[in-house]
Amino acid sequence: MSKKLTFLDKTFWITETEANPKHVASLQLLKIPADATSDYVDKLLAEMRSFDQATAPFNCRVSTLMGYPVKFVPVEKLDMQYHVQLHNIDDLNDKPALNLFVASLHEPWLDRDKPLWQYHLIKDNSTQQFALYIKIHHMCGDGSTLIRWFQAGYSQSPSSEGFVPVWSMDRTPRIRSKTPWFKAVFGGIWGVLIACKDSIWIWFRLLIKLLRINKDYMPLPFTGTKTVLTGQVKKGRALSTLDIDFGRVKALSKRLRASANEVMLCVFDIAVHRQLKDYGQTFEKPLYTNMPINLRKPGETTYGNKIAIVPVELAHGQTDPYLRLREIIENHRKVKRAATTSHPASFSYYTLLIQAYAIIFEMLGLSNWVRPIANILVSNMPGPPETMYFKDSQMLAAYPISTITPGGGVNITMVTYNGRANIGLVCCNNNIDSLEPLARYCIEAFDMLEKCIDDPSLNIEDIGEKMDEEETSIADNEVI
Repeated sequence: MSKKLTFLDKTFWITETEANPKHVASLQLLKIPADATSDYVDKLLAEMRSFDQATAPFNCRVSTLMGYPVKFVPVEKLDMQYHVQLHNIDDLNDKPALNLFVASLHEPWLDRDKPLWQYHLIKDNSTQQFALYIKIHHMCGDGSTLIRWFQAGYSQSPSSEGFVPVWSMDRTPRIRSKTPWFKAVFGGIWGVLIACKDSIWIWFRLLIKLLRINKDYMPLPFTGTKTVLTGQVKKGRALSTLDIDFGRVKALSKRLRASANEVMLCVFDIAVHRQLKDYGQTFEKPLYTNMPINLRKPGETTYGNKIAIVPVELAHGQTDPYLRLREIIENHRKVKRAATTSHPASFSYYTLLIQAYAIIFEMLGLSNWVRPIANILVSNMPGPPETMYFKDSQMLAAYPISTITPGGGVNITMVTYNGRANIGLVCCNNNIDSLEPLARYCIEAFDMLEKCIDDPSLNIEDIGEKMDEEETSIADNEVI
């Protein structure tokens, strides 16, 4: 059965280029069962390829009219050699090398003549682990949708019986009672009118801020700071991952009277400033982050995309990490107040308009000549709170890896899993060598923010000054 695409879904296809593909991904580390044979991953590959019957959208390609996407239509047959692949690397515990290899998988776009997803199994010959790199096109769904789908393919206990991969699972939508036509029509018209009214109010408030009459509102678009991380997006990706105990994040947010999201925004802000310092860039003015807003109603399970993305000003000038956090809290809550007092669709319209301008600049190759909307994009999503298993393999970590917005910057995505925050970092690597330092700076920034409550002498200028210690991957540790 074919499915029509929303306009927001279509934008991910229309704006996609080989230099800036619009897929999102997950890098998962898994532990091979203790009693498994040496050819466990090879057998798993063969078993996964045997599931050549899929359900929507995994069995659908995009039907186009003169290059314009119209709808998803089912394919006659899946090419399982393409959709499920196996790779060998030297050492899965060599985290920088693994990240470099995954970056090479994340760079190319998905085959547009096939269903827009792939599973890559990655193994070595020396450890009792393997990795799954899963990528799927953003037009298939937003973050909350994709996490819900892929979580359904895991269980809370190991089992070698009844295994069905996510692409073959039945996702028949629930039959819903039909809304009377007159209620649907007039309700839709009323919703559009309210959204248009709120959109006008948003732009009026932004105009007042531009005229410096009232600065107490969310940031003006295209006022981000130019850095080595922003500009025209080209081929090539830098990628890194890190883990933070989410129990520590929640405890710290309680002590600081901040949300967990605000704490992590401060951590990422400090770390990105430190990464830029490595390239000779220091700024007294703030950086900006793009903040995704989920527009779904509670309990809504439809697929596709229902999000808005708005810029949030971060901190500037203060070297005290606690004072930087208070700035970020204030700026973050300005945007939240604007979002909660407006119709959700008005923020969707706002997102489409400002992103359209950014896309035009990117398509014309002019992103280096204009200010970016933001310097980083930070999103976080809740994952399963307990240990999960892919068939009979224990999942140790699941790092989300996203796409890059027009104008560049670093995309930072966090998913909570089994009491930890699994964080994926990705950016264009034309002007930087690696994001491995940024991952270390994030950990140091969090440690400093944790300690600054009792030690006001701590200074963000000290981030990155200590000698690098040998990193230990979460895959090296047993999960209890």
